[in-house]
Amino acid sequence: MTPRTTNPTRANLPAFLSLANADRTPFIPTGGDLRPGEIYALGNDSRFTEAHFSEPLTTFATGWKDPNKIEDALEFFCPQTPVPGRLFEWKKAVNAEEFFSETDDVRAIGADFKRVEYTGVDVTDKTLNKGLTMRVDLDQVNTEVPGWENRYIGKLLRRLMRNDLRRAISLLSAAATNTAKTWDSNADPDADVVNEGALAGDQVGFQFNRVGYGHTSWLKRFASLRTGSNAAKFGTSGFTPQQLADLLSVDEVYVSRERYQATAANKTQMVANLVLMFYAAAGMDTEDPSNIKRFLSPPPNVVTGGSQFARPGGGLGVNVYQQQVSSKMVDLTVEHYSKIVMTSTLGVRQFTVS
Repeated sequence: MTPRTTNPTRANLPAFLSLANADRTPFIPTGGDLRPGEIYALGNDSRFTEAHFSEPLTTFATGWKDPNKIEDALEFFCPQTPVPGRLFEWKKAVNAEEFFSETDDVRAIGADFKRVEYTGVDVTDKTLNKGLTMRVDLDQVNTEVPGWENRYIGKLLRRLMRNDLRRAISLLSAAATNTAKTWDSNADPDADVVNEGALAGDQVGFQFNRVGYGHTSWLKRFASLRTGSNAAKFGTSGFTPQQLADLLSVDEVYVSRERYQATAANKTQMVANLVLMFYAAAGMDTEDPSNIKRFLSPPPNVVTGGSQFARPGGGLGVNVYQQQVSSKMVDLTVEHYSKIVMTSTLGVRQFTVS
């Protein structure tokens, strides 16, 4: 019996089967129906990936913005640094070499100038493949409404960003030089940060440029400045983050109100009563002196063979897959490639406020 042949297509394919033609080359039948008298075999990984890749959903995910602006928090605490592929190199510089100074840089007649070397180390690293899947019962959604999948894609994206944000805050806190502070009516929270910047400058050569407050530490700052009889302190208690950044001589101040579900009944603040002070900047490369970076590499584009590049502004370069696993169940999957690295721990400071 001669097997029937049809032209392969990505539309309406079965979840895990491919049809073999007479020369034993696997292909996918149009419509995805299995018929008596034909030979079927398991599809390979690349065909499975291509089968379930959704270009429209990937386009939506690439342009998606979280209404609660969790992307802003992620970009503040660990700015993205795009790299061209999963394997990449970043520079671990020797900080002291940037501040060496000599008095023997005068060339004698007939001699060469003094030769100096910078011994920074190139670190080979790779981004990690991260992703989440949500199974949807089709009886729970109105599939006749175009784009019904978008709501679930947004949930997955928000969760992936929250995961990376927790990683970044944990790394910064672990690397920081911590000081316990009591911000009461006798304290001056803003002077504490300014003084800490001077201490960090003596260690790293320049002071930190970002200060991140948790919701609790921000409220403690507010309460401390509004008690007592110091009119100048009282006047700064209502400063916006940007006004406070100008006062502290830093680039950015951010107040983190992000939380995650810690137990069945309770949520936990990500920064809480901490004040994190560090150096980072948007748009930097693999060799700049930032304390922390979030390296992003483009996931493979299974349709064109190219890549989906990370988008600016803190978002993710992602792939989205849609798989019909049964007559009533659909799996939606979002993946991306990232790695958060403390490229330098010098000058990272932290207050634990009570």
